[in-house]
Amino acid sequence: MPTYSYYCNKCNSYFELFFYIKDYISNPICECGSKNTERDYIQDVSSIMGSVKKSDSELKTIGDLANRNRDRMSEDQAEALHIKHNSYKETASEKELPKGMSRIKKPKQKPKWT
Repeated sequence: MPTYSYYCNKCNSYFELFFYIKDYISNPICECGSKNTERDYIQDVSSIMGSVKKSDSELKTIGDLANRNRDRMSEDQAEALHIKHNSYKETASEKELPKGMSRIKKPKQKPKWT
């Protein structure tokens, strides 16, 4: 079920609501009772890169699970995982190649997901 973030102009607080797209409310009532609320799109975009959040029961594919786990990772965790999965490329020895050939060194790059 999608998560929507809102801001109340009366009490200056942020809150989230969960409901289906067909039940969308543009200005819901805040806990303080005010209808002077507005959608906080910036919070929605920053929380999940513009897409809706999925609960565990809504994850249908391995890609959904991978995206959820990627979004939960810190930059340090992502960098450590990148190093772990790419370290074998840097440790390959020259003796594995036929005589007279050498490996081309790739420049180090940050992971695309950061």
